[in-house]
Amino acid sequence: MPSLWYMVGLITTDGCLSKDKRHVEITAKDKSYVASLKERLGLKAGVGRKADGKGKYAHRIQIANVTFYNFLTAIGLIPAKSLKLKALKVPYTFFRDFLRGVIDGDGSIRRWKHNINQHEQWNLTIYSASSAFVEWLFSMTKKVLKINGRIHRCKKIKSTHRQLYIIKYGKVAAKVILKECYYPFALSLERKNRLAKECLSSYKGWETSKTVFQKR
Repeated sequence: MPSLWYMVGLITTDGCLSKDKRHVEITAKDKSYVASLKERLGLKAGVGRKADGKGKYAHRIQIANVTFYNFLTAIGLIPAKSLKLKALKVPYTFFRDFLRGVIDGDGSIRRWKHNINQHEQWNLTIYSASSAFVEWLFSMTKKVLKINGRIHRCKKIKSTHRQLYIIKYGKVAAKVILKECYYPFALSLERKNRLAKECLSSYKGWETSKTVFQKR
């Protein structure tokens, strides 16, 4: 079940549902990652290539399964979801696995050094073009993990004229999220898993923060 909900999070960000009501596709740049998804999830579909229209290629798995497709639509996923995505029916028990899939798909774990004290700083950001989905994800993360962050509304993307929304968590809140989501042996993108571990082992800094609602 954890791997299933991780895959749901990944499909929510880096996947799509075909309008034929049968096929579900997961796309990623890293071929070895897509191959590991196939192995860990026991998928029979082959790993193929997909052009982005700019001469670059990504790798994909296309799943042909009506039952799985219907499960995804029953929890709130839809074809052409980027702008229309809303709240999803994700169980609290598996929310951290779903969130890990979202972070691996459309999240960024970033570090830099403070320009005054030179301490290593970190933040976690999640991007989406759907304001309704962002509000739901932000609210669920707050309820389940007892942390807070901020939602930023960015300028429209010039190439698509789409509005972009960003959920941003500072160092202390990011540590809580990454510890919960990237637990040992959890299915994840290797690069994000490595960054999560580096963040967790970094200088702690503040002992408390207004963004974390309970002592850990």
